[in-house]
Amino acid sequence: MSDLRETIIRTSLDLFDQNGFHGVTVKQIVQASNTSKGGFYHHFQSKDELLFVIHDTFITYVLKEAQAANVTHSSPIPKVQAIIQSFVHVFDLYKPHISVFYQESLYLKPEYEERIKGKRDEFKRMIFDVIQEGQKLGYFRKELPLEITGMAILGMVNWIYKWYRRDGTYTIDQIAEVFTDLVLHFLLPGKQDSEYFHHMLKVPFFYESE
Repeated sequence: MSDLRETIIRTSLDLFDQNGFHGVTVKQIVQASNTSKGGFYHHFQSKDELLFVIHDTFITYVLKEAQAANVTHSSPIPKVQAIIQSFVHVFDLYKPHISVFYQESLYLKPEYEERIKGKRDEFKRMIFDVIQEGQKLGYFRKELPLEITGMAILGMVNWIYKWYRRDGTYTIDQIAEVFTDLVLHFLLPGKQDSEYFHHMLKVPFFYESE
């Protein structure tokens, strides 16, 4: 990514966050980015495409991380651990992008919205697939309904955007460890099995159960 393109994105994130998508013009973005309209349109066809890129950046990241976890690990336990870790970290890595996403996603053009939805659906499917794989192989509790379990994980992690602060009490690494711990503890069949897999895979739990 070119320096100017990154500058335009970073500047627009601040402007959209402060004034809303419709409260910002291309002229204002150009002026705040210290560039020209030619510089802007060299990288983005329109303000609408810029909004799409902001949305697409963090969704693409978390999807690629999930795909990498699926390839790297053969067992569903480290797979789900890696997916949760990267999913939590996205709320720190792309905090401004996500803030603008939740504020301005209604203004995405239909063609862009469809592309974003496609990636979000693919990530959701990957969460469901790893849970289902773990249940079939006997690693995860089979009595847990797949859809409820998958949506619980997605909802729990997605809510981070509402309360996470970089200057807060806990670092994103600590939060990621707690969330991984919580997910593994409710997925694994029982305390004895949980301790076994913890030992065998050296899962870095943030705290230990009594």
